[in-house]
Amino acid sequence: MSFEKLSLIAPILRALETQGYSTPTPIQTQAIPVVLAQKDLLACAQTGTGKTAAFAIPILQLLYKEKQAATVPDRHIKTLILTPTRELAIQIAENIRDYGAHTGIKHLVIFGGVSAHTQIQTLKQGTDILVATPGRLLDLWQQGHINLRNIRQFVLDEADRMLDMGFIHDVKRVITKLPEKRQTLFFSATMPAEIAGLANSILTNPEKVAVTPVSSTAEKVEQQLYFVDKSSKRPLLIHVLKDPAIVSALVFTRTKHGADRVAKELNKAGVQASAIHGDKSQNSRQRSLTDFKAGRVRVLVATDIAARGIDVDNLSHVINYEIPNVPETYVHRIGRTGRGGASGIALSFCEAEERPYVKDIVKLIGQNIPVVSEHPFPPGETPVEKPAPVVQMRQSSSQQLDGRKKNNKRKWHGRPQQKQQN
Repeated sequence: MSFEKLSLIAPILRALETQGYSTPTPIQTQAIPVVLAQKDLLACAQTGTGKTAAFAIPILQLLYKEKQAATVPDRHIKTLILTPTRELAIQIAENIRDYGAHTGIKHLVIFGGVSAHTQIQTLKQGTDILVATPGRLLDLWQQGHINLRNIRQFVLDEADRMLDMGFIHDVKRVITKLPEKRQTLFFSATMPAEIAGLANSILTNPEKVAVTPVSSTAEKVEQQLYFVDKSSKRPLLIHVLKDPAIVSALVFTRTKHGADRVAKELNKAGVQASAIHGDKSQNSRQRSLTDFKAGRVRVLVATDIAARGIDVDNLSHVINYEIPNVPETYVHRIGRTGRGGASGIALSFCEAEERPYVKDIVKLIGQNIPVVSEHPFPPGETPVEKPAPVVQMRQSSSQQLDGRKKNNKRKWHGRPQQKQQN
């Protein structure tokens, strides 16, 4: 099927052609007609399936037709897209800009971590689509800068991640500010009980779409597993990155401190790397991401929350420096490569304590991960400290006597000094 068969208007088709879009993904094929029909939508789809286009394209078309029919300009916010992270909000806004390049539809993205002044000034000028994170949205609403009473379409993106990050109560507060009569589009990669309950409470007779189960994402990515001691992970990473075939790599760590430490070690080793995590300022995070996308930085080291929404064309490798304890997180991570039908490679470094996590991942994806046994840092079988006393025991009696004499000399020279000090 082509985009033309989805009854899209010429300005959007022209923009899609410019972006190199030719064939819609399954989520786009199923969701676009539903949104154009102005029905509520419940979609189970993860990042990498093309879900942003699945809601952004038809919303742009609805707003464009409304604008063409209007006799009086309307500066109110008509569409609210709520998303959990700054990176994902920026990514969605960039996609809306690209898809709506010929429509004249205005959009604005707001998020925390930066001054609100510019965002407030732009809001005063009016916008059609607002992309926002929950905290900054509620903050500006409380200050009276945002009016949500004219919302026609409400998109809740990454609902399960909202729950994981503790934003679910903010989301519920936002929903109370919206008009009851609206179109709601609900997207989530998974459907835990609380998320399913939220969906049922805000959707009206929704059309349901489910594509690409979480485990199947792993099938199109070549995976490799390295067993290694924890202390050898950094030298192994440096060794692996000597391969020129790794044009770009997104490296995942579990903690913010770990991301900084790994990036620092890579730069010391001559590998251009940058870290991105929640403690970094928004400007710093955006600069790192821009440099990575432009190829000025070869390796981006990230935590899971910071990496949510990172969409890099032709990302060759994902490296799990630390194995996640949630198997679905592993699938989301490696899904950052091999996007849009392209090939991708995922490498995972596993220490002894992480082996149970690997078992859970294998169970989820339904396939074994090939093990790379030939590498310079295989896990050791005995602690390094044990050989030391064995060497001492093998010393000859004369060597032991000489050693005692030297020690006695050192002790004798030290005694007068200790007496003087006392």
